Amino acid sequence: MLVVLGLLAPPACAPGSGARPAVSADERPMVLTTFTVLADLVRQVGGDYVRVESVTKVGAEIHGYQPTPSDLVRAQDADLILDNGLGLERWFARFVAAVPAPHAVLSEGVKPVDIRSGNYQGRPNPHAWMSPEAAKIYVDNTVAALSKLVPEHAGDFAANGEAYKRQLDEVMRELHAAFAGSAAVPALVTCEGAFSYLARDAGLREAFLWPVNSDAEGTPRQIKDAINFVQQHDVPSVFCESTVNPGAMEQVAEATGARLLTPLYVDSLSRPDGPVPSHLSLIRHDIELIKEGLAP
Repeated sequence: MLVVLGLLAPPACAPGSGARPAVSADERPMVLTTFTVLADLVRQVGGDYVRVESVTKVGAEIHGYQPTPSDLVRAQDADLILDNGLGLERWFARFVAAVPAPHAVLSEGVKPVDIRSGNYQGRPNPHAWMSPEAAKIYVDNTVAALSKLVPEHAGDFAANGEAYKRQLDEVMRELHAAFAGSAAVPALVTCEGAFSYLARDAGLREAFLWPVNSDAEGTPRQIKDAINFVQQHDVPSVFCESTVNPGAMEQVAEATGARLLTPLYVDSLSRPDGPVPSHLSLIRHDIELIKEGLAP
């Protein structure tokens, strides 16, 4: 069956870098990540020594993604598969079971923030890459996985990883500076509860319509609770993410008079010519938009 699918499947693309066909003559080891944000982080560590691709394309919603037959065919060529873990890729267990390549979980070792409400209460929030501090653990896990795959370049991966962690430290300083000196702790209100780690780093309170993107989004109860929170805490602006419909948060903004600022980015990078073509630019974009919205 895989042979037939391989004949029918279109040439593989590298979604994190636009619609670039895979180069069959490229003999570097191929590392497949589950979504575009991880693909960029792995490229920063891997440099020119590995070829990195993403299963999902730019703009895709990662939680409920359904792998296609061409995804599976392309994965047969992977030398390593890297996923986020923490329950993010609900489809991943079935996907990786059909792929012979080894895989590693990049969030392993992160201290999780537990989800506080809804059907996911008590489970770990999966969006740890949004924390500059937690992302350094992703980098260390990437260095370890790539070094095992291509041991002759372990020193290069370690050097690239240290350089990337220095950039993450700089983003962390920018995050702290953005919200330093506030008399009251600002409250961050978003569609999905995808900013728990970033809020923890920044010292922000957090509220959201739904904890994890799923079929149960924007219910009347969720909207009512968000309206009450915004009014109670005099929240000046609310936010929504690029991969979800902002309609429910538009109702919150209309009912409370808060501004709706969008989009924040979480699960997907933009195309190279867009506002968030990299992991670091994604976090920086979100910091600036949140700072603008919560400014007194």
